[in-house]
Amino acid sequence: MRAARVLAQAKVNLLLRVGASDAAGYHEVATQLQRIDLADEVTVRVGGGDRSISCGGPLMPGGGFGPPESNLAYRAARAYAERCGWLTGFSIEIVKHIPAGGGLGGGSADAGAVLRCLDAMAPEPLASDALGAVARSLGADVPFLASEQPSAFATGRGDVCHSLDPLPERPIVLAMPDFSISTAEAYRLLDEAGGGSLPAARVVTSADVGRQAPLETFGLRSWTEARGGSHNDFERALEPRFPLLGTLRDSLASAGAIVARLSGSGSTVFAVFEDDPPPSRDLSLEALVIRARTSARVVQVEVLE
Repeated sequence: MRAARVLAQAKVNLLLRVGASDAAGYHEVATQLQRIDLADEVTVRVGGGDRSISCGGPLMPGGGFGPPESNLAYRAARAYAERCGWLTGFSIEIVKHIPAGGGLGGGSADAGAVLRCLDAMAPEPLASDALGAVARSLGADVPFLASEQPSAFATGRGDVCHSLDPLPERPIVLAMPDFSISTAEAYRLLDEAGGGSLPAARVVTSADVGRQAPLETFGLRSWTEARGGSHNDFERALEPRFPLLGTLRDSLASAGAIVARLSGSGSTVFAVFEDDPPPSRDLSLEALVIRARTSARVVQVEVLE
């Protein structure tokens, strides 16, 4: 069996504005996605006729992930096999370091890593648009996390990515409470609170991105811009329902963070700092605290002979 491995990097949302839902119930978003160096370890082997996945590691949820067919990484391998035609059997091993259910894209990162590993071993790798199409069939964050982009501005359902120049690497603190928030619940609470701030019927095209434009529409191009322009629509809907999120964000902001935000639809709160942040013992009493860095590069796949 051939094998490949890669670190599946997590993401945070430096910017997230939400629009109205469409006829299928999905919301238009405009979001800036930023990779960080917190990562799961993903190894993929190909050959034979069996298909399997195993997950473990220090941040593996106690209840596990259920049957293989419910795991996004497994579904990614199956979708790739259906698209390329050469792949029959595979095994996937994941060592979890990204907290599950915290808005850091751990499951999507694993799925993106599987696609990248399979493509690195393929006799005829897929073109980037074909690989992106497979990724889009799996979920909103997967196209970004299956790409070679450390930072991107995403539109549509969050699955149409426009590359941005990488921001310089900076220290980041992640504070995750002992509860998660489902995406469905987050959107329900946001709708009940009056919806997001993305203007109705605003369509963002590739030609738009890169033009001189409002920060909230086309992204943050420096940490200076991020200091004043970072935003997440979910905060005003979720912080009244989960007050600890606001407490954590205020604590990190008062410690001198450039940006202190909720990531995605939660429940992780993150803060980016110019220099190494001070100790956060007070936060650790109420949340799992992880120190990492933002990433200006995407870790490359290693093919094992």
